[in-house]
Amino acid sequence: MNIAIIHSGHGEQAAALADWLGGEVVGYSERAFEEAFRDRDGIVAVMALGIVVRKIAPLLRDKWTDPPVIAVTPDLRFCVPLLGGHHGANELARRLSNKGIIPVISTATDVLGKDSVEGIATRNDMEVINKSSTVTVNKAFLQGDVPVYRVDGPAVVMVSPGVSVLAVKGEFIVGIGCNRGTTAEEIARAVKDALREADIEPREVLAFSSTVKKWDEGGLLEAVRDLNGPLFLVDDETINSQKGTSPSKATMIGLVGVAEPSALALSKRKEIVMKRRTYGNVTVAIAR
Repeated sequence: MNIAIIHSGHGEQAAALADWLGGEVVGYSERAFEEAFRDRDGIVAVMALGIVVRKIAPLLRDKWTDPPVIAVTPDLRFCVPLLGGHHGANELARRLSNKGIIPVISTATDVLGKDSVEGIATRNDMEVINKSSTVTVNKAFLQGDVPVYRVDGPAVVMVSPGVSVLAVKGEFIVGIGCNRGTTAEEIARAVKDALREADIEPREVLAFSSTVKKWDEGGLLEAVRDLNGPLFLVDDETINSQKGTSPSKATMIGLVGVAEPSALALSKRKEIVMKRRTYGNVTVAIAR
């Protein structure tokens, strides 16, 4: 991890932490936290918790994109994961516990010795696709055991909102719309052309997405299988709740769009990196 060890007058302690965690010492400044939020994978702050809380509060956006933040007391006695417990902060605290620093972890699943969706994803080097599901599933972990299944493709899996889906890590979601009856060859060719134009490698794709109205579209299912999937079909309500999408003919079927909103729905940063483009009978959009 690319970690910033931010300190305010505790350079010796910060240097020790940097040595233990492999981070870089950064002197405190008005912009130190803002810059670390933008450029670092994690933040360890050697200063009072109140200062850290006040500095990071205006920077918070989303737990899936905010970096993990830990506060360490200047005497190196305690470390407190403040942000991103399931996303690296608790693990950093555990690493510091090996050096005698007492971790103060408040994440319910960790405190009670239970597993979590994020923990399973991290151990298997995977990414959570339907991130909103983790609230329900992690709550279920607190109440008892939750079954974990591995499905190797080619396969079709239909899940409810209370099921978390993990996939091999990637950065981009490719949204696909197509006319009824479009061949797998045309869809696959359109996706490959879009990825090439966006300068994105196929291995960087986390998942493909479309509308649930395409559940029986054989060409789409076959194309994504040939592209090494997975494909996720997004329900109407979720698609129509996405903001900032381009005008689309999908309004004729009651949707604000297909390619752009379905990609946004599953993306981590909610950023369109390639607006919808038409390739014959196929539309493609890419989000991250």
